[in-house]
Amino acid sequence: MTIKRSLAIRGHRTSITLEDAFWLRLTMVAEEAGRSTADYVALIDETRDPETNLSSAIRVHLLEDALARIGNTKKDAAL
Repeated sequence: MTIKRSLAIRGHRTSITLEDAFWLRLTMVAEEAGRSTADYVALIDETRDPETNLSSAIRVHLLEDALARIGNTKKDAAL
C-alpha cells in the first residue's frame, strides 16, 4: 500500500508518498545511521537532482543502498 506521510525537514513541512516496504526500509536505514527518519530524508533531499521528486529520490537512494550492501555498484546494476 502507498501512503502519504508528512515530515519536517530543515524547518519546513513536506510530504512523501512511499509504499510500506520503502517506508519500513527508510526507517531502518535511518536508525542504522543513528538519525531520525526526517533527518535522513533531509540528507537525501540535499543530494538529489532538483528535477527528481523527493519520493523518487528516496526510492532510488534505498535501492542503491541495498545494492551496495550486496556488493553491486551502479555500473554493475545497470540494465
